[in-house]
Amino acid sequence: MNVHDLPTPSLLVDADAFAHNVATMAEARPGAQLRPHVKAFKSTALARRLDAAGHHGFCAATPKEVLGMAAAGLGHDLLLANEVVDPGPLRAMAAADARVTVAVDSDATVDAAAAAGIREVLVDVDVGCFRCGCPTADAGRLASRARRLGLEVRGVMGYEGHLMMEPGETRADRVEEAMALLLGAHADVGGDVVSGGGTGTFRENTWITELQAGSYALMDTAYGGQGLPFQQALFLWLTVVSVSPGGWAVANGGLKALGMDHGDPTAEGYRVLYCSDEHVTLLPLGDGGLPKVGDRVRVVPAHVDPTVAYHEVLHVVQGEDVVDTWPVDLRGW
Repeated sequence: MNVHDLPTPSLLVDADAFAHNVATMAEARPGAQLRPHVKAFKSTALARRLDAAGHHGFCAATPKEVLGMAAAGLGHDLLLANEVVDPGPLRAMAAADARVTVAVDSDATVDAAAAAGIREVLVDVDVGCFRCGCPTADAGRLASRARRLGLEVRGVMGYEGHLMMEPGETRADRVEEAMALLLGAHADVGGDVVSGGGTGTFRENTWITELQAGSYALMDTAYGGQGLPFQQALFLWLTVVSVSPGGWAVANGGLKALGMDHGDPTAEGYRVLYCSDEHVTLLPLGDGGLPKVGDRVRVVPAHVDPTVAYHEVLHVVQGEDVVDTWPVDLRGW
């Protein structure tokens, strides 16, 4: 199929850029040093490519992602890097044909995991992200509680998400400060695993045993401005549906097709004036002219994770040829 035959809006994955990203990260973090985070791409077909690159353990954000990966035969070592207290999903994960570890950060989450039959946990530690995680001083106590309830405590995790967009001149020092908290907790908890980090700190975070990165595979404008060695592989493919004599054009993809929490998307040759529910309004840059109704444009999302979650399939392209399709089969909760 030619890319111009696709309906719009559609998500495109540039096959060559994706291959570059996979190879670049695999060289920097080979094998088990990387635990790819499926929340960024939500596709077992894409995950298979990372498994083939040597990364057999995966990180997930939702029970559905864990269960979907297990059902796809990718359950060698799955980490739900999130707290869950709902007994239904916990029991389902405990019964899955997979090795499943869940994050815990309180008595309630430890007790819920044990009651549901979960066998392994990581103690989630607050390293400054204002999200989940116990205080460093409480990590050892939680680990002891988990072991008393029959859980195996594999180690600790801590996500320095607040530092993913930290300026380069201060990023290393601030990551070291965050990881000092995690290592302090690990000294009390024990275990072989120190899990954390992400695409934005893949270079600086040298204290962890495994990196939880996912956005690197497809990228977005937020990470694209961080000087990382990864290429933009994800694009929203749109059709121009209206051109105004007033000097703007409108394409058929807006808030319902793009994650907008990191700002507006970008489009080569245009300035994005704004996005509405079903449309993005484009102004030509410099001496560039307006497109015609029916022309196609590539838009670069500002945030990969929620953008992918809006769509049902990723179309893999080389040039103008569609060479594969990857279902986004891990959407939802």
